[in-house]
Amino acid sequence: MTERIIEVADGFWNIRGVFRIAGFINIGTHASLVRRNDGSFVLIDSYTLPDDVLRQVRDLTDQGKDIDAIINVHPFHTIHVESMYQQFPNARLFGSQRHKHKAPGLTWQDVDVDDPEMNVLFDDLQFSVPAGVDFISDDPNIHFSSVLVYHPASKTVHVDDTFNYITLPIVGGFSFHPTLGQALEARPGATDDFRRWARDVATRWGDAQNICAAHNGNLTGIHDFGERVRTALKRSERTLKKHERRL
Repeated sequence: MTERIIEVADGFWNIRGVFRIAGFINIGTHASLVRRNDGSFVLIDSYTLPDDVLRQVRDLTDQGKDIDAIINVHPFHTIHVESMYQQFPNARLFGSQRHKHKAPGLTWQDVDVDDPEMNVLFDDLQFSVPAGVDFISDDPNIHFSSVLVYHPASKTVHVDDTFNYITLPIVGGFSFHPTLGQALEARPGATDDFRRWARDVATRWGDAQNICAAHNGNLTGIHDFGERVRTALKRSERTLKKHERRL
């Protein structure tokens, strides 16, 4: 995986980046550039853009002047926040409470990314926060939850970690992140809340045709997003029932 920008659909570009585990295993990361209905742009997630990608983004956005906002949707994806803000300092900056704690010197918007008000501020995007799981886990190794973003105009979902799409035979495919069992809230009803949330996403975003996932790869040109989510939920039942038995 190399650093590059990919036009996923009209008005939606995905930026593939490099993220190495133990210094040498590249599992990849990403950000997305989205053109809104009024012609302005938003960046979803932060990544330090290399010169070639930065030039392409600037060409698309009138040298960055049309980028209205940078929206950081995963509380534990914080490495590139400051450098992307330096690349586009005039953009409004959104993030979670953890982003604000990690980079207190930046000019953050008052509205947190997991606040329902995001759907009002950006009415041509749809935001969804997984229910029944910790949004910001006490364990920094639990990266399950993030705010999912759907861009109906391009029928594209941007997701960090919550959904995985792995381009490997046998063990690959579309699934929930393996830390689901550790992320579930320690209370009765958490698993039912999670099931309802997943089914709601499957229904409301059922016409999605593209999924841009943080690690490993993208899934494009599909016509069964809702069914894929429902199948992933069924495959997670063992994990959910195990959690129920512990309470």
